[in-house]
Amino acid sequence: MNKKALILALITVFIWGSSFASNSVSLQNGYSAGHLLLIRFIVASIIFGVIALLPKMKIRVPDKKDIFRIVILGFIGISGYHICATFGQLTVSAGTAGMLVGSGPIFTTIFAILILKEKLGKVGWIGLAFGFVGITLIALGTSKASLGISPGVFLIITAAIATSIFFVYQKPLFKKYTAIELTAYFTWAGTIPFLIFSPGLIEGIQSASLEANISAIYIGIFPTAIAYLTWAIALSLSDASAISSTLYLEPVIAIILAWILLNELPTSLSLVGGLIAISGVLIVNFLGKKQSLTSFSRAESPTK
Repeated sequence: MNKKALILALITVFIWGSSFASNSVSLQNGYSAGHLLLIRFIVASIIFGVIALLPKMKIRVPDKKDIFRIVILGFIGISGYHICATFGQLTVSAGTAGMLVGSGPIFTTIFAILILKEKLGKVGWIGLAFGFVGITLIALGTSKASLGISPGVFLIITAAIATSIFFVYQKPLFKKYTAIELTAYFTWAGTIPFLIFSPGLIEGIQSASLEANISAIYIGIFPTAIAYLTWAIALSLSDASAISSTLYLEPVIAIILAWILLNELPTSLSLVGGLIAISGVLIVNFLGKKQSLTSFSRAESPTK
């Protein structure tokens, strides 16, 4: 991985890590989850629309036979992921949400085994076990009640599963389209379901605080649009599997920024679970895989 690719990748991961705290800022200061999703993706869709008009970007119209797959994957990987993740953050802290989403490659590995017949060694299965133990501890640490689990945990885990399905099934499309093209297609397709949140949007924007509006616009411009572009450029300069290693910093960044911006930290149990879950992910991806898929698919088009 050359220096430019590394810098771009780190910038991207920092921006994506900031999205969890930024979501909380908007949700806690006047935005409903639905309105936040809609404004975020309206902004991102406009940005990709402008990019598509730039001659040098050369974003092509997808083949007719690929449109159905692109739309369905956009609904799953963009609409499904973000609806579950954003509504989940109504009851789950930003740092904890970051850790749960960071464990997503565990589910990607499972779907790769079931769907793409990927082979996993004994060490990889041990890594998966570690991952699920970690996820369980994170979940148990989200509620003040003894051995309770916050309702948002199930939504965020569903988000991680949705994005895992997205990663596995999008892989064949990279033989025909660039990362920027697919990101634009998925963003536009995934924005469509968010239109159900249109009623009351203007009133919601007006009633939200200035801080909430700035945060919402930031999420639309940076984590949802610009970060995908810097990631695509990084991919074009280096190997995908090498670039993907930087993504393991994302939960750490999410926790640190939630602490700085919101004075919010996950519980000790959740932090221990996070360490175990990420350790499981590392074991699977670096020691347990006979054929690498998760690192490739996670690197090509992650969703934040």
